[in-house]
Amino acid sequence: MHGSINWNGFQDFRYNNRFSKLLKITMSSKLFLLLQHIAFLSMILFQLEPRVADSNKIKIRCVDEEREALLTFRQSLVDEYGILSSWGREDGKRDCCKWRGVRCSNTTGHVKVLNLRTSDYEFARRKFLKEWLSHLSSLRHLDLSCVNLTKSSDWFQVVANLHYLKSLVLRSCALPPINPSFIWHFNLSTSIETLDLFDNNLPSSSVYPWFLNLSRNILHLNLASNSLQGPIPEAFQHMVSLRFLALSSNELEGGIPKFFGNMCSLNELYLLNNKLSGQLSEFIQNLSSGCTVNSLEGLCLYDNDITGPIPDLGGFSSLKELYLGENSLNGTINKSLNHLFKLETLSLDGNSFTGVISETFFSNMSNLQMLYLANNPLTMKLSHDWVPPFQLKWLSLASCKMGPNFPKWLRTQSQLILLDISNTGISGTVPDWFWDLSVELFFLNLSNNHIKGKLPDLSFLRSDDIVVDISSNHFTGQIPPLPSNSTFLNLSKNKFSGSITFLCSIIENTWNIFDLSSNLLSGELPDCWLNFNSLFILNLANNSFSGKIPDSMGFLHNIRTLSLNNNRLTRELPSSLKNCSQLRVLDLRNNALFGEIPIWIGGNLQNLIVLSLKSNNFHGNIPFQLCYLAFIQVLDLSLNNISGKIPKCFSNFSTMIQERSSDPIIGMANRIWVLPGYVYQYRYLDNILLTWKGSEHEYKSTLGFVKCLDLSSNKLCGPILEEIMDLDGLIALNLSRNNLTGPISPKIGQLKSLDFLDLSRNHFSGSIPSSLVKLCGLGVLDLSYNNLSGKIPLGTQLQSFNASVYAGNLELCGPPLPNQCPNEESTPCPGRDGDANTPEDEDDQFITLGFYVSLTLGFIVGFWGVCGTLMLNRSWRYGYFNFLTNMRDWLYIVGAVNAAKPQTKFRN
Repeated sequence: MHGSINWNGFQDFRYNNRFSKLLKITMSSKLFLLLQHIAFLSMILFQLEPRVADSNKIKIRCVDEEREALLTFRQSLVDEYGILSSWGREDGKRDCCKWRGVRCSNTTGHVKVLNLRTSDYEFARRKFLKEWLSHLSSLRHLDLSCVNLTKSSDWFQVVANLHYLKSLVLRSCALPPINPSFIWHFNLSTSIETLDLFDNNLPSSSVYPWFLNLSRNILHLNLASNSLQGPIPEAFQHMVSLRFLALSSNELEGGIPKFFGNMCSLNELYLLNNKLSGQLSEFIQNLSSGCTVNSLEGLCLYDNDITGPIPDLGGFSSLKELYLGENSLNGTINKSLNHLFKLETLSLDGNSFTGVISETFFSNMSNLQMLYLANNPLTMKLSHDWVPPFQLKWLSLASCKMGPNFPKWLRTQSQLILLDISNTGISGTVPDWFWDLSVELFFLNLSNNHIKGKLPDLSFLRSDDIVVDISSNHFTGQIPPLPSNSTFLNLSKNKFSGSITFLCSIIENTWNIFDLSSNLLSGELPDCWLNFNSLFILNLANNSFSGKIPDSMGFLHNIRTLSLNNNRLTRELPSSLKNCSQLRVLDLRNNALFGEIPIWIGGNLQNLIVLSLKSNNFHGNIPFQLCYLAFIQVLDLSLNNISGKIPKCFSNFSTMIQERSSDPIIGMANRIWVLPGYVYQYRYLDNILLTWKGSEHEYKSTLGFVKCLDLSSNKLCGPILEEIMDLDGLIALNLSRNNLTGPISPKIGQLKSLDFLDLSRNHFSGSIPSSLVKLCGLGVLDLSYNNLSGKIPLGTQLQSFNASVYAGNLELCGPPLPNQCPNEESTPCPGRDGDANTPEDEDDQFITLGFYVSLTLGFIVGFWGVCGTLMLNRSWRYGYFNFLTNMRDWLYIVGAVNAAKPQTKFRN
């Protein structure tokens, strides 16, 4: 589809998914995979030459040249399953029109369609393009989407020789850039009507010169998801027949050129996800300056840097799709949108629109199917008995004000498949009619409201890939049956109670994300996780689960995040967890687990980014195998009974050495594709609580930036390792409340990213390293209750902390401590109110009124005694200035002679 949602097609896609599941039951896995990929067709249509054949006299067979070309093509394939066994030169196989996957014209015998799955074959790509395509010179339609052409540097030359080509589709082919010099040596097809190069990362230098050679009759041009930069080029103005233009997901800048207003045939314009900037009124003015205003049906400016209010759009009478979301638009929403009678999609989400949306705004929008107003400070003021003129399929009003009552008008929307009314101020219970709205609903988000009551049976939802998020509400009671065909289930931060043994009755499911955290759930964890192999994220934290961690959790082979923290779990960690090799976050803090830290954590879970065993009963040494965790960013072993020394190999934590992280988020993002480059995205963010500045803080959206090593409150001994000082990216280092000894390494000044440093309550000795002054970003420091001595190094940073930071170190001195260092102390002396005077007081006695009078008189007498005499006595004045002149001349001569000596020396 070209930019619009085909709802029937969407349903067909889901039906095909269900049908493919039935195929799985009856076919072997390899054959099923083969047939499943064959469903993604790569169709090649050939031009029918003007040749007449009498079907009564001549039996049509395939053309010999084309048969040989196909056989040559077959030699370039690996036909592991014998799909092409019907292809050959032997008797009974010579007619290529009867070959599997080949269809011929009934009148000419030319090959008309080649239907083959491409993903399972190893193409000899150069041969395919240069030995094979060159024999098909009459080709009109060529689609090689998803065929990897990375090494086909001559793809452009081959394509340029197909002079009858009307449609060229090379989507996601990893095309090499075009050499601009090639373009001028090849006459491209003047008949080309469709050019689709979506998702090839082609630069502007490869694409723009091509435009000058393209046909003025081109109808469809898709250059989305490439590397186009700079302003939109003027070359587009020659494409006067263009109906569809997609330049989405590039790096285009500036605005929309004025010539776009003269594209009289342009129906759909997709410029989303670029860097376009300027006032929206200028964009609209350029589009409405000519005939485009009458033809335009789809305008997608989503996710740019466009500013200003919405101008009058009433002139765009044909507009069906308007995407202005994720910009910097403001003001009230223009009432002219009410005159867009054909509007089917309206996206204004992610801006700064204000004001009230009433029912009159929608009075003429009877065709509206998709409405996105989310993440704007808007108020929805709709009467209790309002009956909308539309039937919505997608509705997103997240973070708009709708409450406190549940919107009754939703009862009329029986075709909803996506509904997001999260964070809208709704309270009370959900009416019964709501759960009967549509069994086709596949996306439901009611999170961050004040909804109470019990949750009904949700297993009635029959769509595939269902998303349900009802987190952060006040739902109570036991958890009801859940849809087994969902991918995302978030029931966290409610008041659900009871056990979760119901999970063992679910034999088959498609769950990827399952979050029951922060409820009132209790009992033992069920031991039936074998049936949940598709889980990526499992969060059961902040409940009252007890007993051991079940062995069957080791069957979660795809698990990325396992959060069981803040429960009452006991016993040792089951060794079966070593099979969860994809784990990135393992959070088991605040339980009653015991035993030694298993060595398999480092040996088998080498993808870990976050490991928290905080506040348990682990004992023994830190196994050196933890040093294999090269990706670790948060390692928290605090509040246990761990003893021994810190392993020297902690310097192997390579991610902690890097000062920056590429992604602030650790979690998963799921996307529902709406248009090429435009998605409805929902994310799940991993989070963890870290002790910071005396209290616990949750890190969620910035967790990827946190690099923390916390070994505090254990029984570790020995010196602080210099190897730890190599972890330049550390933001927090907490070694407090141990039995560590020795001096603090001067290399601590290398940890320039540190914001938090706590070495308190150990047995560190010696002086505070002066290099600590270099840590300019240090926000928290605690060196208290050690055996440190000497002067606190001078520097704004260390003197800015409270004196309690250095408390309990009896031999420390200097600011901010009240006790001065010995070499800076002065001799104690009586106070100023005593009878005796200090030396300073005695000196001050000389500065009296008589002193100032004498000073003034002396200045007057001295100044006028000299200057006055020179002014009154001419001979003295002349003599004085002659003396100054002679002195100046003598100094000049001496300076010149001395400057000339080195030059004479070098000449000799």
